[in-house]
Amino acid sequence: MNEKIKNFPSDDPVIVTCGLPYANGACHIGHLRSYVPADIFVRFLRKLGQKTLFICGSDAHGTPIVINANELGIEPKELVQRYHKHFKKVFGEMEIIFDRYGSTDDQTNHERTKEIVKTLIDGGYIYEKSTALAYCKNCKMFLPDRYVEGICPSCGMRARGDECDQGCGRYLQPGDLLDPVCTICGGKAEYKDREHYFFKLSKMQDFLKGYLNDLDGTDNAINYAREWVSKELKDWCITRDLDWGVKFPGRDDLVVYVWVDAPIGYIAFTEEWARGNGEDWEVYWRCKDNDKRAKIIHFIGMDITYHHCILWPALLKAADYNLPSAVIASGMVKIDNKTFSKSRGYVIWLEEDYLKKGFHPDLLRYYLSSYTSHTKELNFSWDVFQEKINNELIASLGNFIYRTLLLTYKNFGVIPEGRVDEEIIKKIGEVENNYIDAMMNYEFKKAIDGAMSLSAFGNVYFQSKEPWKLIKEDRKASSSVLKGCIQIIKALIILLEPVMPRKMEEVRESIHLSAEETSFENALVEIESGIEIDKPKILFEKIEDEKIAEMKNILDERLRVAEKRCNI
Repeated sequence: MNEKIKNFPSDDPVIVTCGLPYANGACHIGHLRSYVPADIFVRFLRKLGQKTLFICGSDAHGTPIVINANELGIEPKELVQRYHKHFKKVFGEMEIIFDRYGSTDDQTNHERTKEIVKTLIDGGYIYEKSTALAYCKNCKMFLPDRYVEGICPSCGMRARGDECDQGCGRYLQPGDLLDPVCTICGGKAEYKDREHYFFKLSKMQDFLKGYLNDLDGTDNAINYAREWVSKELKDWCITRDLDWGVKFPGRDDLVVYVWVDAPIGYIAFTEEWARGNGEDWEVYWRCKDNDKRAKIIHFIGMDITYHHCILWPALLKAADYNLPSAVIASGMVKIDNKTFSKSRGYVIWLEEDYLKKGFHPDLLRYYLSSYTSHTKELNFSWDVFQEKINNELIASLGNFIYRTLLLTYKNFGVIPEGRVDEEIIKKIGEVENNYIDAMMNYEFKKAIDGAMSLSAFGNVYFQSKEPWKLIKEDRKASSSVLKGCIQIIKALIILLEPVMPRKMEEVRESIHLSAEETSFENALVEIESGIEIDKPKILFEKIEDEKIAEMKNILDERLRVAEKRCNI
């Protein structure tokens, strides 16, 4: 058994967060790469009996939102509220259930951000300095990150104001870009001195080296952060020339950089949840009693690793808050083996292309979590999606559950009498142990593959015992075989409910098991005989070629439109 499991369940709470979706556009399949596994992990912990808080919210500030709102002729707040409602709705439909889904524009986050910034100022971690910023003469304004583009000083590729997004991936500070150009008017920009505020990230280098040695999570995130910390860390400019955002304390002309107030949203959303539930948010974020300190676990995309493994823990340490215990970073998403790109058409919109087309949310949850290792790139293909659903969920899992329950319903109507084979109990125990071990190491595919191997085992057991023949020759023997198969179904419900919550709930309710009976501690408890079962229904509908052709045509048309637009 994995050593980590010894700490679960614990009296100390766990808080799981997801990187905040940016309230500047609709939800796409790439978003779900970290949200679905996070939800699976939360459900897993709760099945262990662990008190777990699940927190997320909309990232409401930053230059792109201002730009988009200006183009649409609306206020940034209106744009944020539109997409905030959209994400809440879509997450709910995908069974990604947060205890609190807030917004970084909530008053609580404004107040908590200002409190933390003031603490950092008082502690000597923030200082004012004159720095060179891009200035547009035509627009008569200093240009924040996404209002300026130029050449990356490291690799020479075209880059935007805060990141070399087309080249080396380096995070850029104001003034780093060569040959700056204003993205508003297209005119050449020049550098002028401007007073801004900086966080002493360089002072936190030794702390971060030690912190990363103890940080749990995925190697891709931790090793990436260690590489950066091994180099010289530069102080971070944490203010921007914008009206939209959290005002920097004592300044009406500057707002706090979005990568300061966004992660503070984790704390603010916890506060909001705590107020509504009679809880103490400080247990999660400020408790000084090591015996009661919460475990903080962040699920993120690999593209925001620097912020979560370097800048964020440095800010928390300097402000005397609790530190994250683990950071789990997902690989990126491709569409038909092409780099994900909204502008080029390589995108699957979750609501438009999936939910409104009648696909069940559990099917995509299964695909995203079982296709490949969590840290590797995930390719989405409608052909592969069809193959996985038809060959794995229908032919193996659905087939075993339906055959078992239909034969039992027709011949007994209840969970039959009998003794479950030791072979079955042993197999369930092995699979359960391996599943828990994999989950504790954030290896979701490995855990799910193990669960599906139990389904394959059940099919072989059912086929070899031939209970449809035994029912005519030895009713008692057939009764024991079917009870053993239902014991396997119970274990499958336990293992797969975090992945496919709606479908496994259907199966659980059809054999009248309670949620308490399908916790991990009850996996090896023999199922009770005599309980009435419902007439089974087909669990998964086959995805036909015509449906996949329709979806591929939608994607092809999107690619054609994007190509035409790019060539204009």
